[in-house]
Amino acid sequence: MGINVSRTADLGSNEWLQRFVGRHHIAHDDEAFWNGLLNYNIVLPENSQDQLSLDSRLETLCQSFIGNNLKTGNFGSLVTVFLEKTSELLSLSDQESNMHVWQTFNALFIIRTLVKYINETGSEFQLLQHFEALPSAELVQAAVELQQQTPAESATIAIEATEQAAAAAASAPVFVDGAKFETFIDALVNLIVVIPVKEFTYHLHLEAVNMLITLLSVHLFAQQPTEKSIVFRTVFKCQHANVLMSALLHFVARMVEVPHTMFGSSSAGSIVFGIAESLLSIFTFRKQQDVLKASNAVGGELSQQFRTHYPLANQSLLLILILTNHCTAQENAYRASLFSCADSKDSPKQGTVSFQIDFSAVYETLCRIVTIDQATLLLYLLLHRNERFYRFVMQQQDLEQLVIPILQTLYNAPDSNSHHIYMSLIVLLILSEDEGFNKNVHTIMLKNITWYTERSISEISLGGILILIVIRTIQYNMLKMRDKYLHTNCLAALANMSGHFRALHPYVAQRLVSLFETLARKHTRLDAQLKEPADSAVFVNVVTTAEDMLQDLSVLEEVLRMVLEILNSCLTNQLVYCPNLVYTLLYKRSVFEGFRSHHAFQDVVQNIDMVVGFFSSRLQRVQEQRGELGVNEVLEVISKGASQWSSDRLRKFPDLKFKYVEEDAPEEFFIPYVWTLVCKYGCVHFSSESIKTVTTDIAC
Repeated sequence: MGINVSRTADLGSNEWLQRFVGRHHIAHDDEAFWNGLLNYNIVLPENSQDQLSLDSRLETLCQSFIGNNLKTGNFGSLVTVFLEKTSELLSLSDQESNMHVWQTFNALFIIRTLVKYINETGSEFQLLQHFEALPSAELVQAAVELQQQTPAESATIAIEATEQAAAAAASAPVFVDGAKFETFIDALVNLIVVIPVKEFTYHLHLEAVNMLITLLSVHLFAQQPTEKSIVFRTVFKCQHANVLMSALLHFVARMVEVPHTMFGSSSAGSIVFGIAESLLSIFTFRKQQDVLKASNAVGGELSQQFRTHYPLANQSLLLILILTNHCTAQENAYRASLFSCADSKDSPKQGTVSFQIDFSAVYETLCRIVTIDQATLLLYLLLHRNERFYRFVMQQQDLEQLVIPILQTLYNAPDSNSHHIYMSLIVLLILSEDEGFNKNVHTIMLKNITWYTERSISEISLGGILILIVIRTIQYNMLKMRDKYLHTNCLAALANMSGHFRALHPYVAQRLVSLFETLARKHTRLDAQLKEPADSAVFVNVVTTAEDMLQDLSVLEEVLRMVLEILNSCLTNQLVYCPNLVYTLLYKRSVFEGFRSHHAFQDVVQNIDMVVGFFSSRLQRVQEQRGELGVNEVLEVISKGASQWSSDRLRKFPDLKFKYVEEDAPEEFFIPYVWTLVCKYGCVHFSSESIKTVTTDIAC
């Protein structure tokens, strides 16, 4: 099948490419030329180094293209060839379309390569000029004559026509009405939505998705707001937002593995039996065997496996994030579509339904890949904004399949970026808003959690390990990140769960009280420093000002207060089910002494003191009768005492209920984050030197 283009091939000397970027027009119906140009096999770039190598080999050709295309309109001819081939695909059988798919892919790959080059070196307006550029009348006539002449005569005609038209074409402005560009966008959407994913069409679908990402990457290279971008306006006024979002989410949920060959043979039969049947085919494509070893691969390693084995799912996921996080301040049909989709197994009785998809497939896929940034971000969007999906997740009996990978991300915080940690915590906070979730996590028992290495725990509830990881994240944040909002989200999740803590493992109870103890020591130390005279040695080597220390003390007191309220909430609502927590409070009662008279804490500490006093007196009476008690005997006394305890004795506080609310102007956080993920984990590799838009702290 044509020319093999290796990663070391000299593309600058290729005669077909030289003619395409040259100074004479090539008509879209010049079949001999287009068959020659599009019959090639290329090894696609797999990383930024491969892309850099390809870019360097194409540099001279691309410069010639920029210099000549506005006069020749050859790019427009190529786009027309692509449009025709895409349209023809709908009526061909598999055998007929195999070659057709190959050439369509090759045409689209050349278009994407040139669009990428223009984005990185030019402007959006120049990009649209190249889409709409038309040849001069002289060049069109020369192209007609060229097809009718011998090679020697053809060369003479081309040179003469070029010389005659050059001056006029150079001064003639290219009128940009966007019509061809809009038609091109519609064709990409139709290709993605209508043509079923089969072994020999897989790379064509992938290239179409990559093409949309490359077009939208104009955001990275232009400093104008997206609201003024013609590319964004064209993509976002697309009338097919629902079917495109449906197809992309189905690509993600199905996670079809990349075929071993790019354009392999396929079974006989028509490629398309009409739009309705095509959509049915694309939506019911059976999942192939999973090659991801999610239990053994997390974070970056899993991201690499996902990109390598499931590039269509990976790129579709990234495109979903781009489409749903841009243009949030105005009507965004893609965003609305994702947030209003429904489970295909249900019949929604109320509300608008954009499309239906098997929520089980979406849920299972997210469980497998949620340790990668882009999957966490999609999960966040669905949980936070799609009420139907949120209710579906809350009804699942295997919540550990979703929660444990998220906890692993937090546990491996040093290996994760701050944005991923933050989004993982927000997902936990959103889950903790549901009382059913808070109850269920303490009924799901886990055994032999090998990835948790702080302590060997043979058996613990999902709720228990969740508490341990959130506490660990708070302590990590205190040492490394010092992010107030991270603290707030951690404590909010614990607070939501606290009224449902049950059967806490002894180690979980110890860590809860130890958290307060660690914070209390820090508070005492900071308070002492502030009370030292201004010329004291305490401040000699300290850069932090007194105002900063006062602010730190204020934040620390908020955190301490919240931890006390979490303990109080558990004692008020679940004391009878948490003997290990009572045991730990008795053992560590001294840590509360310095806060009994503090105005910010005394009301809550009073409740804890009352519980400690009640059980302490009972233990004292039993000890007087039996002598020293062992751990099991102490727990037995606590359990008996709990049956006689009444929470009416405690001072009443409002129930701890926190709800995640998205910050104002969320696009300031999400858009740089999304594009950083596209650069780092995507299959399209952009020139980092040309990027003008600010990205996050994740290296591309």
